[in-house]
Amino acid sequence: MLLARETYHYTERFPSNETFGLRSQMRRSAVSVASNIAEGHGRLTDGQLKNSLGMARGSLFELETQIELAADLKFLDREAADCLLGLSTETAKLINGLLGVLHTE
Repeated sequence: MLLARETYHYTERFPSNETFGLRSQMRRSAVSVASNIAEGHGRLTDGQLKNSLGMARGSLFELETQIELAADLKFLDREAADCLLGLSTETAKLINGLLGVLHTE
C-alpha cells in the first residue's frame, strides 16, 4: 500500500499532458501490485495465492520499468525515482518470501 501511495504522491508532479499517459499507467501498476496481493490473500488455495502473487510481481516489474522511464524523461528526479525503486525492492522481497514459503509447502 505504501508503494501505491507514494506512486500517487510522486506522479502528482507529472506534466498535465501525462494525466492519461505514464502517470496513469504507473498508478495502475502500483495499485495492481497491492490489489493482486489482497486478492490472492482472499483466495481459498495456495495455488491461487501463488498465481496472484505472480501477477503482483509482474505488475511490480512493470512499475519499475515505468519509474526508470519517468526518470529518463525528467518527470521524476533521481531522488524520487530511487525512493520508489527502494519501495519496489522491499515489496519484491516480501512477495518472493511469500512465494518461497508457498513453494516449500
